[in-house]
Amino acid sequence: MNILAIETATPACAVALGTSDGAERELLVDDERHHTEALTPGIERLLREAGLAARAIERVVVDRGPGLFTGLRVGLATAVGLSLGANAELVSVTSLEVLAHGAHSAGVRGVVVCAVDARRGELFVQNFSLGDEVLVLDGAAVTVPSAVVARWKESDVPVTFSGDGAARYETLLRTVDAATFFDQLVPPPIEALRLGTSRAPEAGVVPLYLREADAVANFSTRERSV
Repeated sequence: MNILAIETATPACAVALGTSDGAERELLVDDERHHTEALTPGIERLLREAGLAARAIERVVVDRGPGLFTGLRVGLATAVGLSLGANAELVSVTSLEVLAHGAHSAGVRGVVVCAVDARRGELFVQNFSLGDEVLVLDGAAVTVPSAVVARWKESDVPVTFSGDGAARYETLLRTVDAATFFDQLVPPPIEALRLGTSRAPEAGVVPLYLREADAVANFSTRERSV
């Protein structure tokens, strides 16, 4: 099966392609929030390198968040358009589970806190236990870095932090005893590709925003200050 994965939850824009012969390719298209301009040319490049036309795609995997509002909208719209145009199956993954599986594939074990930078001084986080498999410990949530620190300072469990949110607040998170870090700024699209291979097709994908868009929040703030 020819499967395309689209990753736009963070400032980076990345894609991966798995082909029916078992080959896998991934490409970091851009890392400066140019999702609108970079995504389609990146997909075209990946397909061209594999010698495939867009109509040959049989399944599209898309990261539905949590993450940056605009990036998610671009990724989801592109995924839906491709799936309709190619009559391909559509499936979704989340940015935080993709980070967890990326850490697992790299050999990280134990409790892992996956964190995507939510801006506004906040984080999108979810906790996982990595052993023989990746186990979800709780649901995805929006929180502040100090709350993450407080939670894990109270625990005797060694913890690994990963994601661009962990990188942004690394100095603060390092105040947690026995904290380690797995460098992973972008949810790896190759992991989204592998996760999406076994998932049931979806009639539609609902984005996981966890909070309102920045533009809405800024407008609300200005209204309250008037």
